[in-house]
Amino acid sequence: MNKILLILTASLFISCNSPENIAIKAAVVSARTEASKIGVNIMDKGGNAFDAMIATDLALSVCYPNAGNIAGGGFLVYRKNDGSFGSLDYREKAPSLASRDMYLNSDGNVIKGKSIIGGLAIGVPGTVAGLYEVHKKFGSLPWSELVQPAIDLATRGYLVTEKQQKSFDGKKNEFIEVNGENTFYAKKHEKGDIVINLPLANTLKLIQENGRAGFYQGVNAERFINRVKNTGGIISKEDLKNYYPVWRKPIQFEYKELTITSMAPPSSGGVCLGQMLKMIEPFDIKKYGHNSMESIQVMVEVERRSYADRTEYLGDPDFVNIPQNELLDSLYLNKRMSDFNWKKATLSSDINPGNIVFNETEETTHYSIIDKEGNAVSVTTTLNGSYGSKVYVEDGGYFLNNEMDDFSSKPGVPNMFGLLGSEANSILPGKRMLSSMTPTIVEKNKKLYMILGTPGGSTIITSVFQTILNAYEFNMGIQESVNAARFHHQWMPDIVILEPKQFDLSLILNLNNIGYNIEERFSRIIGRVDAIMIDDNGVISTGADPRGDDSSSVLR
Repeated sequence: MNKILLILTASLFISCNSPENIAIKAAVVSARTEASKIGVNIMDKGGNAFDAMIATDLALSVCYPNAGNIAGGGFLVYRKNDGSFGSLDYREKAPSLASRDMYLNSDGNVIKGKSIIGGLAIGVPGTVAGLYEVHKKFGSLPWSELVQPAIDLATRGYLVTEKQQKSFDGKKNEFIEVNGENTFYAKKHEKGDIVINLPLANTLKLIQENGRAGFYQGVNAERFINRVKNTGGIISKEDLKNYYPVWRKPIQFEYKELTITSMAPPSSGGVCLGQMLKMIEPFDIKKYGHNSMESIQVMVEVERRSYADRTEYLGDPDFVNIPQNELLDSLYLNKRMSDFNWKKATLSSDINPGNIVFNETEETTHYSIIDKEGNAVSVTTTLNGSYGSKVYVEDGGYFLNNEMDDFSSKPGVPNMFGLLGSEANSILPGKRMLSSMTPTIVEKNKKLYMILGTPGGSTIITSVFQTILNAYEFNMGIQESVNAARFHHQWMPDIVILEPKQFDLSLILNLNNIGYNIEERFSRIIGRVDAIMIDDNGVISTGADPRGDDSSSVLR
């Protein structure tokens, strides 16, 4: 079976094996080789970047089930070849029966795990509605043609990698706890095995034949609602039927000669990324050197202050007033950094959210696409935690999200990523939860320069922040920028996380000596950035993160 699959792959994507010295015309960088190749194949057939987005996304739902999804949500940021920008919010929503205190016990304390595992953790999904909306506005190939590759992949099967086997093994007990011993992903799936998912192929056929209605109504809706209710959830058929994505104006700001476009709330990504880059702009980061003591100090301090503001002010703009312009105001941000001291770390306990005057969101996946015409797509999509709520729709072949944990179950109590929240991100029916997803597109002197994003929960924003600086300030190629060691700080808890065995002990000791809390036990991989760069001469290059099974596929 493996040999047959490899032959089919080679015949379908022969364009990707062209000589390296031939210029790249189009590219997809994603978490899996299968998905990247499917996206490129769509563009080879005449499809545009938006067509490739749909095919890539659905392929990831098959071969990357811990984050690829049809029952989660996401954000799209795009730049068309005419220089116009836009974004689509297809983030999940709270069910109509949701309430502010739904995860609290009679004493007002958070019930452990209630917003993370099981049916009550599930938000109303947006992925299929989002993809269908993109096709209505920008698609050039027939919808059915874009869904077919994912159906084929589910029918023929995908290859289990070593990292994927570890992922399956690590969550097996939770799969069984929620779904029983006979659940599909409790079976042993070892490296080199082919996983065939016929129930998912059949669900994708419903989506192929009926568009968004194939997921939100009819047979699949029945399966979805039954599984949610059987695991303690509260989503109704009306919640599914009434879900619609929202086209939003993206966040856009300048950093030196760069114009950065990223996702607006309910993503915190664009606002926080803008704050970090604007706070760091007065410092000569290039002079300090990459991952030097000085550059780490100043970057940690801007991260600390931005995450404090995130906690207080950001949420769903359809429900709360967000002081977006004030948060990105240079005078405000300069004031935020006025107490920075090179000789001593700022304590997070001494940093409160900034004083703003109102004028009236770990396991995720990202992919970046550029087509032959120069249209650019940056997409981050998620189930939230790895395999979401762990609730699996056996007769549908897919996992359900646990996005409700991205709300503030109780203001001041951290979620699964350690992020605190305020009333701005409290639970209300129909509200979208705050996210950290940061799909981003960068222009340099008004020309397309970078397309990037990453999974990583609370580390998403800092990973994108550092990758941009690696490329622009430290003159790295895109693959080198993606590969470079990362660090992370998110205000609370007051800990600097470093990637393991990537930083000199003397550097760590020097940072500890001036008050930065760095402990080896908190070390972990940070993000998996998938990026595309277009240099000053228009040459396209790709960066697929080696921290995962991420892969780029190109059309020459």
